[in-house]
Amino acid sequence: MAAALPRPHRFDVYVACGGLLGGLVLMALGLALRPADEPLVLLPGAWAVLPPLVVMSGCELLRRTAPRTALLTGTAALALDTVTQGSVATVLMFTDLVYAAVLYGPPASARRIPRITGLLTVAGTVVPYAVWRVPEALLIGVVIGAVAFGPAATGLIVRDHRDAAIAARLHAEQTTLLAEMDRREAVVAERARMARELHDMVANHLSAIAIHSTAALSIDDPRTSHEALGVIRENSVDGLAEMRRLIGILRDGGGDREPAAAPTLDGLDALVDGARANGLDVTLDIDTGFGTGTGTGTGTGTGLIPAPVELAAYRIVQESLTNALKHARPGPVTVALALTRHDGPRVLDVEISSPCGREDGPRAPGSGAGLVGMRERATLLGGTFTAGPHGGRWTVHASLPLAEAEPGHGKDPEGDRP
Repeated sequence: MAAALPRPHRFDVYVACGGLLGGLVLMALGLALRPADEPLVLLPGAWAVLPPLVVMSGCELLRRTAPRTALLTGTAALALDTVTQGSVATVLMFTDLVYAAVLYGPPASARRIPRITGLLTVAGTVVPYAVWRVPEALLIGVVIGAVAFGPAATGLIVRDHRDAAIAARLHAEQTTLLAEMDRREAVVAERARMARELHDMVANHLSAIAIHSTAALSIDDPRTSHEALGVIRENSVDGLAEMRRLIGILRDGGGDREPAAAPTLDGLDALVDGARANGLDVTLDIDTGFGTGTGTGTGTGTGLIPAPVELAAYRIVQESLTNALKHARPGPVTVALALTRHDGPRVLDVEISSPCGREDGPRAPGSGAGLVGMRERATLLGGTFTAGPHGGRWTVHASLPLAEAEPGHGKDPEGDRP
């Protein structure tokens, strides 16, 4: 089957019709570029101008869909027009074909056509003057430059601006797309962060409420029920306070309330006291290298620990105590924090150990989100997290690097040691 001819653009049809009608009007008026007695005119007469005019008009239909084919055919038509009396419309349409070939043609044509027409312009200027030695010979180069090199250079300039505009538009679209992706990722990350905060703040209190309410319902002892109700009320009040703090952070939106409201390692004593009130036998052991404390004394020297690390360590201890309350057997629970230095930066090691397994009794269900949240907190800080049974006890261990604390967060007391 024969290949279908490309459908011309509507504007190209207008150009072709306008050029043909203009050439016919000039031919009817007897206006030509050259007189009939000029030596270059081999085909005198008005009707000899018509064939190259019609061919050039047909080439205009292909100026956008097949620019190289149109230019080659138009060049042949222009060569035929030069041996006639000539038409201004034919020459003008040829200049448009040169312009269109550079603007709409492939990149190779856009580079070659200006070079070729430039060389033809130089040759048309130098060679005739060298042969005839008359100033009028320079006009040949001027005509070639106006007919060929001028439209080619104009097309190249317009093409460069068009390509720059397209590149700028694509860059703007990509920037918009990346900004939208960043916004979505930020929303997802913020939702995950708030989910961790909500789980860590509320799960501890709700677990204690569930366990003590189950105990109060299952044990028919007024004193035990009264104690359980006291613990339930205390955890309810603390849970509501935590919820109000979180809601305040969400409503504030200024970004300056969270650091002041976020818990730090100085609050571990109160956290441990609350766990003891809920029935856990907790021992707190902190050795940060800036002062050692055991039992209830922290001695953390928290000014040297970045706020994100303090928050992560606090939440990991809080969630581990919650898990111990829900799942561990009765027995001692140890919370140990130590600030150490390995080959790289200083690291805050957090380890919580509780009896593995649980006897029959009141318990609260778990979803597994606590371990996921603790692992995410450690990973976001570039640290490590492990949790599992070890030697008959369930051990949670997190290593949180303090790279953000060096320098500018305080002075390292070990730096003054020999």
